[in-house]
Amino acid sequence: MTCMVQMEEIIELGFNRLVEVINLHDKSADAYSEEIKNLDAELLCKMAAQVTGIISKTGIELLEKGKKDNQGEIYDPRHYPTKMIILGKSAEPMPYRPDNMSKEVQDQFCLLGEDGKFYEIMYSADELVIDSYLAEITPRQVIDLYGYEAMFMLYKAMQQYMQNQEELLFALEKTLDFIRSS
Repeated sequence: MTCMVQMEEIIELGFNRLVEVINLHDKSADAYSEEIKNLDAELLCKMAAQVTGIISKTGIELLEKGKKDNQGEIYDPRHYPTKMIILGKSAEPMPYRPDNMSKEVQDQFCLLGEDGKFYEIMYSADELVIDSYLAEITPRQVIDLYGYEAMFMLYKAMQQYMQNQEELLFALEKTLDFIRSS
């Protein structure tokens, strides 16, 4: 009987210690999660700094304004002078453009320019003209407006175009997995 009591006490002590370890782990994971989320905009900024050199080669020139013919084809296009990569598209675009409240927004995208700055572009169109509004946004606004998907898209660009950066990419992959899972 005493052996049985001792065994139950040992099991209970072991169980209590296990619960304690799990709780400590959960608290440290929560602390890391909170710390990472507090630094997410800074991380996005540093990631952007890593890829600005390749955007001039791999980025695209986006349409600033163009006229439409009867079939909807664009002619006489004017493009923004800087190349950019697209990091996200808004599922719910703003109803109207900030520069002209009479222009309804049809598409809205998050961009990273070759100058290392984040931008938001809003396209509007009528029967004759397609034009846009481009504004610089902060890394915090990128995350608040487009979520971690924009960060993930930037990571994918890094993964595709950066050579000899395996350790950095591996660390970023783990960080992004952690952020997305919490």
